[in-house]
Amino acid sequence: MIKERLQLAIENVEKVVVGKKEEIILSLSAMLAGGHVLLEDVPGVGKTMLVKAIARTLGADFKRIQFTPDMLPSDVTGVSIYNQKTLSFEFRPGPIMANVVLADEINRTSPKTQAALLEALEEGRVTIDGETMVLSKPFFVMATQNPIEYAGTYPLPEAQLDRFLLKLKIGYPTREDELEVLHRVEKSHPIDRLESILDLEALVKMQEAVQRVYVDDLVKTYIIDVVNETRDHKAVRLGVSPRGSIALMKVAQAYAFLEDRDYVIPDDVKYLAPYVLSHRIIVKSDINFSNTTQESVVKDVLKRVSVPMVKKDGI
Repeated sequence: MIKERLQLAIENVEKVVVGKKEEIILSLSAMLAGGHVLLEDVPGVGKTMLVKAIARTLGADFKRIQFTPDMLPSDVTGVSIYNQKTLSFEFRPGPIMANVVLADEINRTSPKTQAALLEALEEGRVTIDGETMVLSKPFFVMATQNPIEYAGTYPLPEAQLDRFLLKLKIGYPTREDELEVLHRVEKSHPIDRLESILDLEALVKMQEAVQRVYVDDLVKTYIIDVVNETRDHKAVRLGVSPRGSIALMKVAQAYAFLEDRDYVIPDDVKYLAPYVLSHRIIVKSDINFSNTTQESVVKDVLKRVSVPMVKKDGI
């Protein structure tokens, strides 16, 4: 029953986002794992529409933050305003106070405002004027950013990148998929007709069920071996932290759950590692490694680390 509802949710999002089923599944995996997603790609490929479609599918409270260079942290978290009638301060919540938040073009704002998201992403709460407020569950942020070589962008600091469970790229559609997009939006946009498939209560229960997905010790060891290899790689200046190990295990549990399994297999880890680990690595800037990318490092690491053989009945 759960698998059927999740499949319907995926198909619902596909009514809007054509030809990107893998990215949809990965985004839902991050949500089920209680994490957040960073979408990096050129403008106009459907990053924003993917987030909107997921929010409508969940029937969730949705807010959008359009980041600009002049935005302040209080524009994200909220602000206390003095009411002259009551002679007291009243808190006006910011757009971060929602179930699904679209942080659009996050790298177009200053590092100070980017940092306003750190506590919310990691702990699901915000501190304003010395008072801590817990955000309602589920809480899911999908941030979009344009490549940093585009004008008017600020690179995200490592501490902020590390808070995102996955980093995805949408990419250009195929010729056939782009033609299908034109057919669908010819008279009206499909997002306007999208209905909710899941509800927040069901999603919270699924998140709890994901935590019960079994991870064998051999799989955990495989995760640690992969992460350790990034730290020892000759082209890497800063490898993946323990937060990355936890993230890889959590999203592997969610992915297995989406695949209708109650256990994680090593292939889940191998498939998800590039999306979880690449943005947590800093490559050396030496001329010898000038052509080395974060993605190529993870690919090389996965080749070096042997995949354990785990029997299904042992799990």
